[in-house]
Amino acid sequence: MNNNDMMEKEEIFSKVLRAGRRTYFFDVRSTKAGDYYLTVTESKKFTNDDGSYHYKKHKIYLYKEDFSEFNSILQEMTDYIIAEKGDEVISERHQKDFKKEYDSDGSSENDSTEDNKQTPESFTDIDFDDI
Repeated sequence: MNNNDMMEKEEIFSKVLRAGRRTYFFDVRSTKAGDYYLTVTESKKFTNDDGSYHYKKHKIYLYKEDFSEFNSILQEMTDYIIAEKGDEVISERHQKDFKKEYDSDGSSENDSTEDNKQTPESFTDIDFDDI
């Protein structure tokens, strides 16, 4: 990797938000021209059957020309959600006494219907770092 490629990937300013199994990374990076842009990466931890684990990452790139409209829409959407549902989390999974119920075959009770079954072919794992 040459020096220009290393500079392009250099993080100028970073913040991390840990949220349960998810971690969000906010990184200011520099373009080849020396301008700044933002990357937001969601990293989610998954545990394999053998106890080992892996992470799946999703990344978005946000450039300065989109900041104002992005912020406006994000604020509008979060305000709408809070106005409609309040700021308390409404989810079984977020309750202190939540226990996932399993069938005898080890699958979740909710996964037993045909509509909810998902196969590996129904998922697409894209790494945007390669673009």
